[in-house]
Amino acid sequence: MFATFMIDQMDALTLARIQFAFVVSFHIVFPAFSIGLASWLTVLEFRWLRTGNPVFAEVYKHWVKIFAVVFGMGVVSGVVMSYQFGTNWAVFSDKAGNVLGPLLAYEVLTAFFLEASFLGIMLFGWGRVSKRMHFVATATVAIGTLISGFWILAANSFMQTPQGFMVGADGLLYPTNWLEIIFNPSFPYRYAHMMTAAFLTTAFVVGGIGAYYLQSKRHIEHRKHGRVMLGMAMIMAIFVAPAQVLIGDEHGLNTLEHQPAKVAAMEGIWEDERGAALRLFAIPDQENQTNKYEVKIPYVTGLILTHSLDGEVKGLKNWAPEDQPHVIIVFWAFRIMVGIGMLMVLVGLFSVYKYFKKQQFNPDSKLFHRAWMMMTPLGFIALLAGWFVTETGRQPWTVYGVIRTAESMSPLAAQQVATTLIGFIIVYTFVFGAGSFYILRLIGQGPKPYTDPAEDNFYEHSVTEGQGRTLSGDNDPAGHTTKQDIDTPADDIDDGGLR
Repeated sequence: MFATFMIDQMDALTLARIQFAFVVSFHIVFPAFSIGLASWLTVLEFRWLRTGNPVFAEVYKHWVKIFAVVFGMGVVSGVVMSYQFGTNWAVFSDKAGNVLGPLLAYEVLTAFFLEASFLGIMLFGWGRVSKRMHFVATATVAIGTLISGFWILAANSFMQTPQGFMVGADGLLYPTNWLEIIFNPSFPYRYAHMMTAAFLTTAFVVGGIGAYYLQSKRHIEHRKHGRVMLGMAMIMAIFVAPAQVLIGDEHGLNTLEHQPAKVAAMEGIWEDERGAALRLFAIPDQENQTNKYEVKIPYVTGLILTHSLDGEVKGLKNWAPEDQPHVIIVFWAFRIMVGIGMLMVLVGLFSVYKYFKKQQFNPDSKLFHRAWMMMTPLGFIALLAGWFVTETGRQPWTVYGVIRTAESMSPLAAQQVATTLIGFIIVYTFVFGAGSFYILRLIGQGPKPYTDPAEDNFYEHSVTEGQGRTLSGDNDPAGHTTKQDIDTPADDIDDGGLR
């Protein structure tokens, strides 16, 4: 019945856009979280190596399990998303493949291979390699996640602000300057904004869980771990949240220059406006090209966007209705993102106050800890809202000003897309629901004590007498081979002159 409703009410293009939005919304959460976690785990292990404090090791070993689940779900959802370029968006892949294909290939050849090479050591090498080698593996995986973000955002930024290409007589895009393609006008701002968002999202998850451990009576033995989590997260909230506001401002100015229609949709501006007002609340009516129930503050948007009280901001009516993005989604997603960003800054200021009062870890600071717990999921919401602004605001283009979304889709029937969309919803709910449940279960259990010093000793790759007998199948308890026999090479063995 649901499939019939979708087919009756929506065409194949709309269904394909919904399907891609559904898949990418699931996917973006996990890579962003894994980027932040990998870097944080690197800092944790560095602190353990420097101080020898087992609390850092306990927190690391606890969160590396969560990282493994998050990383795995990110890979699975990313593979599915990649397949959609060939199933639902084959025309787009054909037209833009000469540019985007190599960028995605570079991500695999650099970041993904790097992560795959050292991920096994990071997850299973504790006690099997030296401490320094394990730290190198963790740091390498963290670097790999940052490189992965570099290439993915280079590809996405090209779709937003395309440079360094030409359109051939066959309608295909051909690269003419790879540096311009990679370092296109929006890439530096987009990369900085996204990486900072990943770090902040992770920090507020970690800090919120640390605050939970400090408050929960079930986790009294984990309060020392909660201090580590909350303390390190506070540093990010105090310093990085304000920095994100500045980065976002620069990103907005860049968007105004290269994608003014997106900015007009973000601000709900229909007519050209000098000293543009900040619309705190409005219901955009795209059909009538106006807003309903506006609540606005004069001059604020103009001051932010043009740094002048009488600076002019173009309105959406400068573009034909078919060239305008879906305003209500962009308008409200932008406000959700900015609102949560301001809450992060406020929590950072609250953290500064508690730090100077020496009350940040005091169980009596219930309001402070509850503020952090409340913020735990909000980073993910802000992340998704930001992606809705970015991707919906680019419409109706897949490559801005070059390839329209309506021209990018494979020749599919609505029934085909609806069927696969329902399949994705069912499978994703089950798979990612199970993964999320397992993560919550790990959090509920808390870090385990680090009590086995033997785990610090890596394998020396030598075989004792007992191990040799076990491996060779010699279970003779009396033993006919002495230690000297084992350590001394036989005379009839050619050792290549090593003796």
